[in-house]
Amino acid sequence: MTTLAELQTRREALAASRASGVARVSYDGKTVEYRSLAEIDRAIDVLDREIATLEGRSVIRQVRVTTTKGL
Repeated sequence: MTTLAELQTRREALAASRASGVARVSYDGKTVEYRSLAEIDRAIDVLDREIATLEGRSVIRQVRVTTTKGL
């Protein structure tokens, strides 16, 4: 089983890669190459959920929609 510290290390590596625009991530002697930044975003979301589960909390996503009837 993966520990909380390992998940956080992976997330930090992904976030740093995302910020620099590089699609290759290395952590703990392993390298993963992603096809797009969107794929990195999905991996970060998965790690966020796993970290939240280990910490005993849930990730709540909110979507807000506003509309107008036209102007």
